[in-house]
Amino acid sequence: MTQTALSPFATHRGPASPGRFVDPKMTADGSVRARVELKALETLWFNTGSLCNIACLNCYIESSPTNDALVYLTAGDVAAYLAEIKALGLATREIGFTGGEPFMNPDMLVMLDQALASGRKVLVLTNAMRPMLRWGDQLAAIIGKAGPQLTFRVSLDHHTEQFHDAERGAGSWDKAWEGLAWLRAQGAQIAIAGRRMAEETEDEARAAFAALFKARDLTVNAHDPGTLVLFPEMEPQAEVPEITEACWGILSRSPDEMMCASSRMVVRRRGATGPTVVACTLTPYDPQFELAATLGEALGTVSLNHPFCAQFCVLGGASCSA
Repeated sequence: MTQTALSPFATHRGPASPGRFVDPKMTADGSVRARVELKALETLWFNTGSLCNIACLNCYIESSPTNDALVYLTAGDVAAYLAEIKALGLATREIGFTGGEPFMNPDMLVMLDQALASGRKVLVLTNAMRPMLRWGDQLAAIIGKAGPQLTFRVSLDHHTEQFHDAERGAGSWDKAWEGLAWLRAQGAQIAIAGRRMAEETEDEARAAFAALFKARDLTVNAHDPGTLVLFPEMEPQAEVPEITEACWGILSRSPDEMMCASSRMVVRRRGATGPTVVACTLTPYDPQFELAATLGEALGTVSLNHPFCAQFCVLGGASCSA
């Protein structure tokens, strides 16, 4: 594994450093770069758009109230890909919605209905703030009809207000809990997405979240990785290794464990004539991870040619899917 200090946003913000995360086949030291084959499209993500009501310090796709690099998907876009899943007979068990903040998209409730009507599990990543709450009774009706088929994964960056607000802005903790209380009142299925600080173990973080949930009367099992998803810290300037084929044996990991072995994401870029399929939820701006306009053409292998491949998936052991 070779080392690099390349920013993961290099292809979005500027040119890559010479020799590092450049060649999709070889690492900088001449080793064969690891690749991941799609085994089955278990999860299809829809990025509803990069606009968000807040701007978090470490947002991996730089969502904000002004970033519309990924414009809003439409209900027509979602319907077309759901139809393609059916036509191809894909074993897709889960539809995920992410952003930005999904509930800022004016078609969000229609897209939710479409995904639920497909009979698959539906997962929505949200900050549970005003954009979600503005849908009120309309969203409550969908929750009541969907039952356990629909899960809301709400972002709580830490088990303390101090660190959460440092990341998301003053007052965001209270607003997130307002949304969580509303979801609980509707009987919604709730999961939490948090972060584990570098100085705390996973057991310590889960114990602290468990105490928080108990104090707030929130029925979420903090010791279940499916209901409390703890993501590794994403450090854009940190040195991370390029992943070679030899790393699978060294790390006792399998390429089948990677997100790109079981998922794809649909985005619509500003100025594009239509949506496109990308390899990963973490790399929507990097052109080398843009696969095709259709799912049928996007089912191939993915080269792990990005710092997030190492930091988040291979070494971090994380996944955005349920």
